[in-house]
Amino acid sequence: MADASEAEKNMVAAAALSMATTELEYRVSLLNSMVATCHERCAARPYKEGQLSVGENSCLDRCCAKYWQVVAIVGQLLGSQKQ
Repeated sequence: MADASEAEKNMVAAAALSMATTELEYRVSLLNSMVATCHERCAARPYKEGQLSVGENSCLDRCCAKYWQVVAIVGQLLGSQKQ
């Protein structure tokens, strides 16, 4: 019985690790997508200075905020569908 309990604990731990890995991959993909989208929309080309202008900073700030706002809304909608 102790062996079965240990095996079950190992299976649960493996499932938790797999879920955490999938979640991390999702988060990295989401962050990369946000960076690419907001950079494309907000960073002026060709690059004129080594730092972002005030307008570019403001645009990036708004873009990232909107991106996370949409992610939260979609997450809530998906969460409510599961229930």
